[in-house]
Amino acid sequence: MRRRTVLQAAGAGAAVLGMPALRAQEDKSTINIVIGAGASVDAAARIVAEQLGKVLGRTVVVVQKFGAGQRIAVGEVRRAPPDGRTLLFSTNGPFSIYPNIYKKLDYDPVADFTPIVGVSSFDVAIATGPSTGATTLKELVEWARTRGKGELMFGSPGNGSLSHFVGLSIGLAANLRTEHVPYKESARGVLDLAEGRLPAKIVGANSFIEMHKAGRVRMLAVSGEQRSPRAPEVPTLVEAGLNVTSSTTTGLFGPANLPPEFVKRVHDAVAPLHSMPAFREKLAAISMTPYQATPQQFAAAMAEERKRFDQLVKAVGYQREEA
Repeated sequence: MRRRTVLQAAGAGAAVLGMPALRAQEDKSTINIVIGAGASVDAAARIVAEQLGKVLGRTVVVVQKFGAGQRIAVGEVRRAPPDGRTLLFSTNGPFSIYPNIYKKLDYDPVADFTPIVGVSSFDVAIATGPSTGATTLKELVEWARTRGKGELMFGSPGNGSLSHFVGLSIGLAANLRTEHVPYKESARGVLDLAEGRLPAKIVGANSFIEMHKAGRVRMLAVSGEQRSPRAPEVPTLVEAGLNVTSSTTTGLFGPANLPPEFVKRVHDAVAPLHSMPAFREKLAAISMTPYQATPQQFAAAMAEERKRFDQLVKAVGYQREEA
């Protein structure tokens, strides 16, 4: 599936955020921001694209390249020349999780990319439907222990996703066997949950909010350090009694060897968003929060996440897959 949305630049860079006027001879070609994730990531990418268009005075295009858990999008940017015309908006999964779960990747998460700026963060949530009758995470765990094989079946967006690992972590923390059901179409998994065919599902919290409010599913916990402002009655996993905390970050990347002056210009164009109330409100509407990081901080955070997932993969006995 591929869709292109063009966000036209609205005014010269000198008029936005007090940035100095750009030289007339500067490259004015279109910037393509490639994405490979779902609706919330897409929405965040479009906010960034609009901001870049305003500040740099260039047309910025968001290009969807779905498939292989963002790896198609990642591969396209890896192969792009380092001229600043092709960037990647991605979660940290391809850079922090995938190196630990695949035997071989067709990219190097460090050498092949240039981190530019952190943008947002979001949590996943675990929810149940009518088949369990559980109203708390503790009740869901007890229900699973007394049913069938004594294990919890849960759905997620796919093998190796953050949702998958949160489910495995819940099983590890609760001393409970789990069975994972990957869904290529996340909406189908939510429907199976609401109609009682699936006991539990773990996915980005934004996917559950409306159905939770309507009483069709029940969110039992969120994976972050704080409760969701859109569902403040739902506890964190720690508050629910399990020592599990995990979130996903998003940000802009470029291919390797991007000129440092271009990296700085893009970072300096995007970074002011984090202090804008309108940006925070837009992110809150899709259950995200701002995540501010310089290129150096972004790279260090992903390195730390790679170490964390290396430990988690070993703890849960995850079998590395072919790419």
